[in-house]
Amino acid sequence: MNNKINHIENRKIVIAVTALNAIDSPGPGVAVIRAIRECTDFDVRIIGLSYEALEPGLYMHDLVDKTYQIPYPSAGTDSLLGRLIAIHEVEKLDLIIPNFDAELFNFIKLRDKLKEMGIRTFLPDLDQFEARDKIKLYDFGKKHGLMVPADKVVYEAKDLAKVAEKLNYPLVVKGKFYDAIIANTLEQAQKAFYKIQAKWGLPIIVQEFINGTEINIAALGDGEGNAISIIPMRKLYITDKGKAWAGITLDDNSYIELAKKFIKVTKWRGGCELEVMQTADGKPYIMEVNPRFPAWIYLTAAAGQNQPASLVKMALGEKLKPYTEYAVGKIFIRYAWDLITDIAEFQKISGTGEL
Repeated sequence: MNNKINHIENRKIVIAVTALNAIDSPGPGVAVIRAIRECTDFDVRIIGLSYEALEPGLYMHDLVDKTYQIPYPSAGTDSLLGRLIAIHEVEKLDLIIPNFDAELFNFIKLRDKLKEMGIRTFLPDLDQFEARDKIKLYDFGKKHGLMVPADKVVYEAKDLAKVAEKLNYPLVVKGKFYDAIIANTLEQAQKAFYKIQAKWGLPIIVQEFINGTEINIAALGDGEGNAISIIPMRKLYITDKGKAWAGITLDDNSYIELAKKFIKVTKWRGGCELEVMQTADGKPYIMEVNPRFPAWIYLTAAAGQNQPASLVKMALGEKLKPYTEYAVGKIFIRYAWDLITDIAEFQKISGTGEL
């Protein structure tokens, strides 16, 4: 075990991880856990934190040692803190790694209280988190010389026609947390507006459509402006929900430099994902910045830069030097697997909130 991590009383490091929904639009949790378990520098006990009783990661007992249900983000920080206190009394948590956009605000707000309890996190602060918000991304790009598509924040469907006059069709209609739908007509834009509003609420972001090649970049910042790890990936297969079902690591220094610039200007702490559209003439537009690890984060471990394990080390106080190499041409291919469990387990998590 690394000496700098040895201060955890020579016991297993207890790490809680959210986003265990390994479905067709998967959360990062299972991939994060898988990467952490592959690291031989520490011994871990993994605590799953779930919102739904049918999140597949709950039942992956080779990856998750125990799972507790936690309140939905909409319940607020007091409800979350109360639940975490109860879990901590039993599990003695060392670290929590949240992986859903919608829950990060609450965890960031609770960061200092969690620290007082002895629970570490490695998250951006509120200013960093809000600076890359979809609603503010265009202004952020202008301020720092980063290319971002023009957009407009919309609260009412009747405003879509006016927005379309400025941005032209096709448009990309986006939710404040998730989902993006391309609209070629006003009717399609209105339909997308109501669909996303029903799921994620207001406001809705309407963004200029950029045609090109989709590139995703997983990056890990140390909170002081240094990028510890950067892995660019090109999507090879995309689902109807726009999710990468297969991808390949790329050898392109321009993406590395783009991510380094983002980490430097934000002093980002923790994992993040830059969603980039590379146009035919070579312009990299930042479409979104996701403030957590992507679902394909295990590819970073396979390519030689284990970002989740590196985050654990930094959260526990270790200073890391930036990675300089990774394996180019590593491909991930996601697949479905029928996980078999018993009704008794489902009843236990549903009834007691624990498994």
